[in-house]
Amino acid sequence: MSNKKDCKIYTKGGDKGQTSLIGGKRVPKYHDRIEAYGTIDELISYIGLLRDQDIDENSKNILITIQKNLMICASILATNTEDGNDKLPKLKENDIEYLEKEIDIIESSLPELKLFIVPGGHISVSICHIARNICRRAERRVVYLAQNYEIDNNIIKYLNRLSDFLFVFSRKLSKDFNIKEILL
Repeated sequence: MSNKKDCKIYTKGGDKGQTSLIGGKRVPKYHDRIEAYGTIDELISYIGLLRDQDIDENSKNILITIQKNLMICASILATNTEDGNDKLPKLKENDIEYLEKEIDIIESSLPELKLFIVPGGHISVSICHIARNICRRAERRVVYLAQNYEIDNNIIKYLNRLSDFLFVFSRKLSKDFNIKEILL
């Protein structure tokens, strides 16, 4: 076991505007890879905030699963692809199918939607919409990154499906809190 004095949170390695990818390669903090996994990290935090709301236990468990999968996405994106890392967990097709199943379950309990929804009406609904927007930004960052680096396509598919999930989840929350959706 290491001495607690040796395990400091700060390394001072980033003081000159660079950071390390998993594998040790140093890149600027504005690197496309850092932007992509940093946006996913932001999304993980907002989903945590959503999970901390007064919502049902099943929904909280779904959100924990999503957070764990997003952490897998972030770790994959934080890895120097030239080195690779077979020890990291992978995002699987059934992780995407899990989201699709949850979307179908939620949608079956909601009225059909033919118009746009104006976000808001309850703090939990608003947080969900913010998370959806961050998810879409994360997806754009990863798609951009994939133009120059080999990126696991399951990450892009997962983010795309997650934004759909967050949309229907916001509608579920409106229903759960008896909030009238404002349609446009």
